[in-house]
Amino acid sequence: MAQTMTSGAEGAFSNRIPDVSAITSSSPAYQAYQILHVAFVVAPLVAGLDKFFHLLTNWDMYLAPTIANLTGGGHTFMLLVGAIEIVAALLVAFEPWIGAYVVCAWLLGIVINLLMIPSFFDIALRDFGLALGALALGRLSRQFSS
Repeated sequence: MAQTMTSGAEGAFSNRIPDVSAITSSSPAYQAYQILHVAFVVAPLVAGLDKFFHLLTNWDMYLAPTIANLTGGGHTFMLLVGAIEIVAALLVAFEPWIGAYVVCAWLLGIVINLLMIPSFFDIALRDFGLALGALALGRLSRQFSS
C-alpha cells in the first residue's frame, strides 16, 4: 500500500488576503469600504462647497478665536479651508489610499481647533469619530482600491 507524503505546507497560505478580483459585492468588508468611500467623498465636498455659500451653517463660528487671530481673519481662512476640503474630497475619490489619510489628518486638525472653543466639545467628539472612519477607509483601501 502506497501512501502519499505531504510536507504539511499545503494549508500554510490559507489565511492570505483574497485577491481584489475575487471579492464580490456581497462581501461585508467590501460593502463597508464602498460606504466609507462614498461618505468621505461626499461629506468633505459638501462641507467644502458650503464654506463659500453658507447654506448649511455659518462655518466662521467654528473657527477658534486664537486661530482667527493668527490667520488675520476668520472668513478668508474658512474659504481656504473650503478649497482644501474640496481637494481632499477629490483625492479620496481618485486616490483613496492617500486621500483617506489626508482627510483623517484634516479632521484631527479640526478636532484640535474645536477643542479650543469650549461650547463645541460635542462636535469635536463627532469629528474624532469621523477621523476614525477615514482611518478605517485608508486601511480598507489598501485591499479594495485598484
